[in-house]
Amino acid sequence: MNPLNLRASIANQVRQMTGGKGPPMAFLEPKGDPGLFGPQSMVWQVHAHFVPMLVGGLSSLLMQALHPLALAGVWDHSSFRQDLKARLGRTAFYIASTSYGGREMAMQSIHRVRHIHLAVIGTLPDGTPYRADDPVLLKWVHLGEVLSFLGAYQQFGAVPLASGQDDQYIQEMALLGELLGAEALPHHVSEANWMLQSYRSELVYDERTRSVVDLIENFPCRAIDAPVLKLIIAAAFHLLPEWALLMLGKTPASATEKLFVRHALKLVAKPIDWALDSEGVAAYSRKRVESIIC
Repeated sequence: MNPLNLRASIANQVRQMTGGKGPPMAFLEPKGDPGLFGPQSMVWQVHAHFVPMLVGGLSSLLMQALHPLALAGVWDHSSFRQDLKARLGRTAFYIASTSYGGREMAMQSIHRVRHIHLAVIGTLPDGTPYRADDPVLLKWVHLGEVLSFLGAYQQFGAVPLASGQDDQYIQEMALLGELLGAEALPHHVSEANWMLQSYRSELVYDERTRSVVDLIENFPCRAIDAPVLKLIIAAAFHLLPEWALLMLGKTPASATEKLFVRHALKLVAKPIDWALDSEGVAAYSRKRVESIIC
């Protein structure tokens, strides 16, 4: 198989894991539009790498599941328990469109999610009310996502961000969180970690949380994807703060296990990054900004 066909084949396998269909042609337009962030941003650098993003996405779901009000929104108003892959696919498109899409595409995705949130209203079994557009809950979800994506990139990405670049990533992502309705978001990694821990008194491990953990640990996939997915799931747990891991009833992994998973995933990521370097969303978006017709 020649290199072009091999790249396309690997990229297609990656898209199948998240429910994507075909090359991301929509990201080629409008020419010259940098979107919300642009090619020089840390967002473009971090979000271009599939393996760390999948690790971070699953880890952030585990974190989100510890907050009963945040979990209730997806528990009562989505089909994620029946089709986790579809849920991840929708999240992946939202991240891709807001990170890499032209400004109109990005804002349309944000407005769509904000509109959906308006209808996500309900009560917990004990009668406690919740609403998905609550800035406090949006902030919790935002913190879990940005710290998980950043942490996964730093551990499993090819070239970690330098000192200061990690703060830049947090600052850039604050713009996205604020557009979605969150308030008073951090602009530094240390501040983000402090804010995340400030929610600990609100967190609960209950039957719903246990169901999410079981679902992620038994993520439905094709047999060919199972070995890699097992590593990714293990890495998602390794990425959690120790206090969150203990809340989930999990024993922290040994340093040897973490090192093995880290090196194994770095090897897995190499051919994927090679393929997506020309076939991924970031690559197509870069062509758009440079006004190159592929």
